Amino acid sequence: MKLLYTNFHSGSGGGHTTYVRELARALGRHHEVHVAAPSGSRLLLESAALPGVHTLAQPFPNGLRRLRERAAAVRQLHEYLRTHRFDIVHVNGSADHRITIAALRGISPRPRVVLTKHNTKPMHGLQHVWRARFHTDKVIAVSEYVCRQVEATPYRVCHPETVYNGVDTHHYAPFNDADARAQRSRFTTDVDALLIGSNAGTADYKSWTDMAGAMMLLNEDERRRVHVMVAGQPPTEPQLAIVRAAGLEAQFHFPGMLEDVRPVVAALDAGFVISHATEAISFACREMMSMAKPVMVTDYSGLPENVRHGKDGWLVPVHGHAEMAETLRWMLQHREALTQMGVAAHAHAVEEFGMELFIERTLAVYEQLLASNPPR
Repeated sequence: MKLLYTNFHSGSGGGHTTYVRELARALGRHHEVHVAAPSGSRLLLESAALPGVHTLAQPFPNGLRRLRERAAAVRQLHEYLRTHRFDIVHVNGSADHRITIAALRGISPRPRVVLTKHNTKPMHGLQHVWRARFHTDKVIAVSEYVCRQVEATPYRVCHPETVYNGVDTHHYAPFNDADARAQRSRFTTDVDALLIGSNAGTADYKSWTDMAGAMMLLNEDERRRVHVMVAGQPPTEPQLAIVRAAGLEAQFHFPGMLEDVRPVVAALDAGFVISHATEAISFACREMMSMAKPVMVTDYSGLPENVRHGKDGWLVPVHGHAEMAETLRWMLQHREALTQMGVAAHAHAVEEFGMELFIERTLAVYEQLLASNPPR
């Protein structure tokens, strides 16, 4: 099978990068795999290091002011598609979807086009009717919530199917106690402190500043014992202003963008992903659970599909400061239970979030699509 993966992100790419990279890594062992992404992007750099995976530095310019760049990008991708004659082109966002459709004009037989819906952004309008009906063969949704969303759009004709994101549970394995304690000392030396954190990033839609609001509802003794770690881009001044206004600067820790998040995750007592928009399922949540951290998530989108409330995590309302505070209070009062919940979180990850299952189900989508609807 000849596969081309596309992704429009020019920087880190977040979960999109993880998604495409891991598919390329696994399927590149038995199939011919190509990855097209912007020059200098994390995805292109990491894919180029994978044995047997071919890469193309491909821009995906967007917007009316970039029509000339867009035309050049379409020409380049068209020539690549014409030369390599792929069976499947798997796109991962509107920008690369749009450029790919334009580049496929005149290519015959046309490869099957698979779109993964990674977020909750709307897909309505005539342009989506056109893309869905004539230029997209299958839609993969990364959560049941997103799949239901897609069913209510023009892409219902593409028979949307849920394939949950997978994480490498061998790579994201729990640290031993001594190593975890050593990592914890980077953030606090207080043995009574509760260290809760997230490797999901600092974007506004992640709502991590809600932790400050929740902490303000704790009593003074409880509040001083809670420390929060957030990995990702440095927070913005407006975000920091919220932390400063709560008087919590000393208890919020920002290790920055990390090549390897495992050491900071190992330091945690529990994790959180409390987004209020965009998020579909969260690789970060699944990575933390794989490392034996119970995770607090909001009831937004597919986030509740990650945890079993009270067993390996907690479910709270979006911006639900009172419920978040009550969960923090419970954690402070039941420290031994956190370890037990972490064991359950790891077992859940191994059983349902494993990379093998993710690869197997994605490959099955390709095979079924080609069997029923070969390139034409």
